[in-house]
Amino acid sequence: MDIMQRLLDKSQEAFIVGIELYNKPTIHYRVEGFSFFICNAWELLLKAYLMQKDGEESIYYKDKPDRTISLENCIQRVFTNDKDPMRKNLEQIVELRNTSTHFVTEEYEQIYVPLFQANVLNYINTLLRLFGIDITEKLGNNFLTLSVKMSDLTEDSIRARYPRQVAEHILNAMGKVGREIAKEENVKFAISVRHDFYITKDAKTAAASFSITKDAGQAAFILKERHDMQNECPYRMKRCLDIINKRIRKSGVNFINPYAQDEGKRHRFNRFCFDLFVKFYQLKKNERYCYVYSRNQNPTYSYSMAAIELILEQIKKDPEHIIQDLRDKQPENKKGSQPQGQRNSKP
Repeated sequence: MDIMQRLLDKSQEAFIVGIELYNKPTIHYRVEGFSFFICNAWELLLKAYLMQKDGEESIYYKDKPDRTISLENCIQRVFTNDKDPMRKNLEQIVELRNTSTHFVTEEYEQIYVPLFQANVLNYINTLLRLFGIDITEKLGNNFLTLSVKMSDLTEDSIRARYPRQVAEHILNAMGKVGREIAKEENVKFAISVRHDFYITKDAKTAAASFSITKDAGQAAFILKERHDMQNECPYRMKRCLDIINKRIRKSGVNFINPYAQDEGKRHRFNRFCFDLFVKFYQLKKNERYCYVYSRNQNPTYSYSMAAIELILEQIKKDPEHIIQDLRDKQPENKKGSQPQGQRNSKP
C-alpha cells in the first residue's frame, strides 16, 4: 500500500472515530476529542491530495525535509481563497484545537456544534470530490448528525456556574462564533441546530398533537407564525435531477435507466425515473419530502434534501435494477410493457 492510500485510510478512520466519540453520551471531553480527530482527518486528507497533485515531496518543509507541513499550511495551499466559508469553518475549528482546549466546558457543545456539523458535511463532500470516496458507505447517513446536550446558555447562568476567567472565555467564544455565523449565513460555515414546529392537518405526518381551548389547564397557543415549508423544500424537479446525477457520477455507481430512448443516456437519472420514486414512495403526500403550492389551478411541487437523499440511498442499493423494479411495482403497469407518457411526466 502506497503512502497516499495509507493517509486516506487513516484520515477516514480519524473522521469516524471523531463522529463516534462525539455522539457517545458518556464522554465528557467530546468537544476536545472531536476537534482533535476531525483536524487530524483533514490534515491527512489534504496531505494525500497534495501528494497526488504535486508529488510526495510537497508535504515536507523545504528546509526540514524530515518534517511534514502543518494543517494550517495544507489549508492555505489547497483552499487558496481565504474568504471561502469552508476554509473559514475549518480554521475556526483548528483555532479551537490549538488554543482553547484547556477552557473547554460542556457549554462549548452548543456554541460549536453548528460549526462541527457543517465541517462533517464539508469533509464528506471534499473526500468525495477529490478522491471519489463516499465515506457514508462505511458510516451511514443516519450517524452523521451530531448530538448535543442542550442547557441554559445565558450570560447570567454561565457567570453563576463558573469562575470569572472561565466565564469570560465562554462568553467571548459564544459572541465570536455567533457573530461569524450571523455574518456568513452559509451552510459550509455553520449549520444551526433548530427545532421547528409547523401545523399540519395530516395526523400521519405529525410528531405530536394538541388542541386549543380556553378551558384547558395546559392550553396550547400559537407563539410564532406558521412555518414556511417552501423554505424546507426549495428544490424543483429540474434541480433535484441535477443534484442526483452529480452525486451518481461522483459516487461511481453504475446506474441504469433501461427505458432511456437514447443509448447514450442510459446512465442518466431523468424525469421518468424521478416520477417513479415520487409515486412509489408517495413523496407528494409527505410534507417532510415535498411542498405543494396549490393556489393556482395546476399545483406545483418542490422537494427537500431529505427526498433527494432518500432517492440516492435507494439507488445505491441496486443501481442497475432499481428503475425496472420500481416500474414493475407500479399498479398501473405490467412487467415488461413499454412505459407510457414518460416525456410528459410532470412530478
